[in-house]
Parts: sequence; structure tokens; C-alpha cells
Amino acid sequence: MDILLPYLSTLILTAIVLFSCYLLRRSKSSKTKLAPEAGGAWPIIGHLPLLAGAELPHLRLGALADKYGPIFTIRIGMYPALVVSSWELAKELFTTNDAIVSSRSKLTASKILGYNFASFGFSPYGEFWRGIRKIVASELLSNRRLELLKHVRASEVEVSVKELYKLWYSKDKNVESQILVNMNQWTADMNLNVMLRMIAGKRYYDAGIVTEENEARRCQRAMREFFHLTGLFVLRDAVPFLGWLDWGGYEKAMKRNAEELDNIFDEWLEEHRRKRDSGESANKEQDFMDVMLYALDGINLAGYDADTVRKATSLVHT
Repeated sequence: MDILLPYLSTLILTAIVLFSCYLLRRSKSSKTKLAPEAGGAWPIIGHLPLLAGAELPHLRLGALADKYGPIFTIRIGMYPALVVSSWELAKELFTTNDAIVSSRSKLTASKILGYNFASFGFSPYGEFWRGIRKIVASELLSNRRLELLKHVRASEVEVSVKELYKLWYSKDKNVESQILVNMNQWTADMNLNVMLRMIAGKRYYDAGIVTEENEARRCQRAMREFFHLTGLFVLRDAVPFLGWLDWGGYEKAMKRNAEELDNIFDEWLEEHRRKRDSGESANKEQDFMDVMLYALDGINLAGYDADTVRKATSLVHT
């Protein structure tokens, strides 16, 4: 027995080594092929220095695609990101694998400005998102709704063009002089009227007269800041443990803007509720906020307050 013991130990050790090699080979053969990662990543901050240069990010990503192919990964701080630059791969992702890529990253802007992800455009994929999407598709973006509201767009364009003519004609009857018009403001005022009539049933500009100057400018300023802030890079999204620094003060600005927008939409929602309760809205054209007052029945709100969902959904479509 003592003579056989060394041979038995060698046999067992050999069996263990062979079995380990088999498992290793099997795991390698079944391992999913990963997309290549672009070089040049820094510790902790990843590829952020590559995207922060003078060259525009999409041009930089295009150059990386030329080098690494139509699909590769980069690291946004501590998080990996897949970059696809081929329409064939994009089609594959958004058709066959659409459920996998339909969710949205939980970014700081989405949380602060999107009512803690209650906003349809920022909420993750799931039952709540599908329910709100159904309401939006049928009550705001459907062919029927767009047909019903096409007169809003047409009438606002017509009124705005007429006001330009009146401004020019009343200035000089000789039709020879020129007048200076701020087209950026003119277009913004027209778009604001179209947007608010469809969403909240309001008009701030009536026949060239600002009916509520302070309220109109307040709304325009808040919405302009909203779109600006949602496009900013926040340090917390790339390196969470440095988020307390609030580099650039963006999170503070987001919270201030979110409070301002919430106050505006809260006022509009309460106005719609008062008109509904008093019967004033019975014979008027329904806007999206009117629809949202009753359209949430049977929808899984994922723990959100109904008014929060109404304001968040209205906000994302302004």
C-alpha cells in the first residue's frame, strides 16, 4: 500500500490537471466574442480625454470607427459604452434586439430634470414606459390627433406672418423702407404658441401682443435652460464617487431649473383641473393635459404620483 500511494497521488493530480484543462478549453470555446475596446483609455476617467478635445465628439468617434471597425467599446469614466457606426448593425440592434437596447441610462440630468425618471423620454424600459408610450402614441402623436390639431400649426404660422406684414406696412406706407426684425425671437414666439396650445391650451402671444410678458419669457427661459442642461456632461455620470464635487455647478443649476419648471407645470395642471371641475372645458378643444387628467386609469405608475406623471409626460413633449 505504501508503494502504491505515490502512484495514486500522481494519478489523481494528473486527472485534476486534465479536467481543469478541459473546463478551460470549453469555457474559451463557448465564450462570447466581445467588441474591441479603443486604446488610449486613462485610469478611472477612461476615454473622456479623447472626447474632450477641440475636435467634435462625433468626428473623434468616426476616426475611432475607422481604426477599430463598425462596433467597438469605450469607457465613459468607469462605465463601458458600445459604439456602433454601421447601419446594418444599428438595424440589427433596433429590430431583432430592440428590447435589449430600449432602456435608457440613469443619468443625473434624467433624474433631476425628469422627475426621478418619471419622464417618458428618460424612464427605463419596462411596464411603466410601455404604458406611457401607449398614451403618448394614441393621444398626442397619432395621425388622428395630428389631423385634429393641424389647424393650430396653420393658424399660428398665418397669424405670425400677418403680424410681420402689419409691422412692415404700418411703419412706412411708401413700401420702400426696411425694418429690422429679430427672427430668432419671432420664431421662438410662434413655436411657443404652437407648443403650448397643443400641450396646455395656452397662448402667450395674441395678434402680435404679448398677453403675459413675464409668464411667456419665464416659460421660454426655463425651457431653453432645460434643453441646455440635459445636454451637459456631469462628472457624477462618469465617476460616481466624485459626484459630490458638482464640477461646474451643473447639478445645482439642474435642481433650480427643475423647481422652476415644476412650478410652471403645476400651475397649468391646477388650471386644467379647475376648468374641468367647473365645466368650463366641456365644450373646448382638448389639449394633452386635458387628456392626461383621465388617461392614467389602469396604467402601472411604478410608485409615482399621478400628477407627477402628468407633469413629467407633458414636459417631455414641450
